Amino acid sequence: MGNHSDGSPTSSDAVAKAGHKEVDKFQDPGLPPHRLRLADTDPKAAKRAERQVAILFGISIVGTLLFFFAYFGIRLDETIATLRMQNLFLGLGVTFAMLGIGVGIVHWARALMPDHEVSEERHELRTEEDRLAALAIVDDIVEETGIKRRPLIRNTLIGAMALAPLPAIAIFRDLGPLPGNTLRHTLWKEGERLARDPDGTPIKASDVTIGSAFHVIPESLNKLEAGKLNEKAKAVVLLMRLNPEDLNPSKGREDWAYNGIVAYSKICTHVGCPVALYEQQTHHLLCPCHQSTFDLTQECKVIFGPAVRPLPQLPITVDSEGYLVAQSDFHEPVGPSFWERG
Repeated sequence: MGNHSDGSPTSSDAVAKAGHKEVDKFQDPGLPPHRLRLADTDPKAAKRAERQVAILFGISIVGTLLFFFAYFGIRLDETIATLRMQNLFLGLGVTFAMLGIGVGIVHWARALMPDHEVSEERHELRTEEDRLAALAIVDDIVEETGIKRRPLIRNTLIGAMALAPLPAIAIFRDLGPLPGNTLRHTLWKEGERLARDPDGTPIKASDVTIGSAFHVIPESLNKLEAGKLNEKAKAVVLLMRLNPEDLNPSKGREDWAYNGIVAYSKICTHVGCPVALYEQQTHHLLCPCHQSTFDLTQECKVIFGPAVRPLPQLPITVDSEGYLVAQSDFHEPVGPSFWERG
C-alpha cells in the first residue's frame, strides 16, 4: 500500500524522496586540466611567436604609410584609372593598418600571454578594497602580457597604434575644403556666358522655353587645362524658365532672373548630390539621393527632405547679343551646409 490509513508516508515514499534529492545535487566539475602551449615550454618557439607579433605590428605601420603615400603621393589627373588606383591603395593601406594591429594582438594573446583560467566566489563590493584589488588586477594584467619583458612587441605596438588613427584624421579632414579653398568662389563672374553641359555651347534667352531645363556650365570651363573637374563640381547650374508671374523674388533679387528664366546651383545643400530632376508642373527641383525638394517659385526654398538651406541662386541677365550671362558669382557658398565657409 502506498500510504497508511492515517496519511503518514511509508518507507518506500521516504526512499523515493531521498533519491530525488540525490538527483538534484551535482558535483562541480572544476576546470579542465591545463594544456601547455609550445611557447610555454620552448623558448625558441616563444621567441618566434614574439617576432611574428612584431611583424604583424610592422605590417600595420607599413599599411599606414601606404595610405599616406596614396593620399598625398598619387596626384589625380581627372582620369578614372588614376582615381581607381588611388582608391585601391587607400583601401589596402587602411586594411593592413587595422588588420595588422588586430591579428597581432590576437596572436600575442594566444601564443604568449598566460592562458590559465581562474574562478572565484562573488563577494559584496567594498570601495577601498575593491579599488586596491582592481589596481592589483591591472598590475597582474600588465605583468602577464610580458610587455615589460618584450620591448620588441612593445615598441612595434606603440608605433602601430600611434600611426593607425592618422588615416582617419586625414579622411575626416577631407570632408571639407581647406582654408583658402572654400566653395564661396566659382568660375562665375560678371559677363560669363551660360553654356550647355558638356559641349560648352552658349545659350540664348530665346532658346529657353517655358517648362524647359538646361544643365549649365560657365563657357570658360572647357578652356581650363587643370582643375577642370573641381571647378565644374562647384559651378554647375540648372537653368529653367517659368511664367514671370509665378516667381516671388525677395527684396534685392528682383533683377536676378530674366523674363522668368532663373538659374540655381545644381549641388544639393544636404550632402552635395546633383539636383537633377525638374517637375515643370509643380516647379519643384528634386534631389534623387535623399529626396530633398526645392520650390523654384520660392527661390528654391526647401519644402521636403533633409536639406536645410535653399539652393544658391546665380544672378543672370543677357548681353548685347542676346546670350544669357551671369551678373556675378553666387552670393553665398554652394554645396553642403556642413562644409566650412569663409
